[in-house]
Amino acid sequence: MENFQTMIDKTICFFNSTKTWGGGEKWHFEIASALFEKGYKIIFFTNPDSELFKKLSETKICTIPVKISNLSFINPLKILFLKKKFEEKNIGTIIMNLSADLKVAGLASKLAGIIRIVYRRGSAIPIKDTFLNRLIFKNILTEVIANTEATKKTILQNNPNLFPENKIKVIYNGIDLTYFELQNEQPESKSKNTVIIGNIGRLVEQKAQYLLIKLAAILKEKQISFKILIGGSGPLEKELKEETFNAGLSEYIEFTGFVENPNEFLNRIDIFVLTSKWEGFGYVLAEAGACKKPVIAFDISSNPEIIINNQTGFLVPFPDMQLVAQKIIFLSTNKEFAIKMGENARINIQNKFTTENTVREIENFLKQ
Repeated sequence: MENFQTMIDKTICFFNSTKTWGGGEKWHFEIASALFEKGYKIIFFTNPDSELFKKLSETKICTIPVKISNLSFINPLKILFLKKKFEEKNIGTIIMNLSADLKVAGLASKLAGIIRIVYRRGSAIPIKDTFLNRLIFKNILTEVIANTEATKKTILQNNPNLFPENKIKVIYNGIDLTYFELQNEQPESKSKNTVIIGNIGRLVEQKAQYLLIKLAAILKEKQISFKILIGGSGPLEKELKEETFNAGLSEYIEFTGFVENPNEFLNRIDIFVLTSKWEGFGYVLAEAGACKKPVIAFDISSNPEIIINNQTGFLVPFPDMQLVAQKIIFLSTNKEFAIKMGENARINIQNKFTTENTVREIENFLKQ
């Protein structure tokens, strides 16, 4: 492998063609921006119709528009176009995010002679043991970055020989604590007699916000004074609103829409509840912890790597909303404990999940 000086003289390429904005896009944008600020040569390929492209257009990072579909890998013109671009830009390392991108940009990278072809895996879902995946992992990729140990485990779950385990590096996501420190100084205006529960996430099946409707029914039955704020947008928005209305819970649940500023949202709440069925890395758990909010989530996938049970939050079996309700009642009636739990959460995030830590680990990874 070329030495580090040679590698940093070449360009680092981030390739993410999705139109939607999520944890993977946030990671790619923040890491690319941080490395660019440190003087690395950065280029970004992304969908021109995406939120990621919009954010990149506000920076000085060279951004090339590209559209990739699940069938783009059978289009030789697309592969040759990318190969030519990669060669023109003197790319030494490429970091990809999507399975569709692997098939197209991965092959183009191999043809262009790129030294390090990296897949950054951010989803704790087992990789299918297909012929195409075996071909990519065995003959194209040189390394894999996993965002948690849980994600790393799922990469080889269906095929332990898919990829060398020692070439899978776990690098946790990070958040900018200075941003949260500034926001935490802002005064909060909320009822002291009503417990405010919050959830942020895309309104999709994975995030399981329908369980919050069940939670509202339980808390109402127990005659608890509460409000649930659900931040986010997505294909299930209409269905969730209708379900809330039909259950007679509209006065207890507020759908706030897409959350542009998570701090502003988190400073309105007392307790953060994540109902996801799985998470590669729960950014919102780290953000809630940074805002000193106690969190409640299911004891699944990567959640135990972020939450220290009974110290920074509560982990409960999926999908036990009765127990979630009990934890909410406990925190709302034991405010000193809730405050201490929030403070512990902040310390935990500060120690393990900051942008500085992530960027430092990425730099060490690039030096290998």
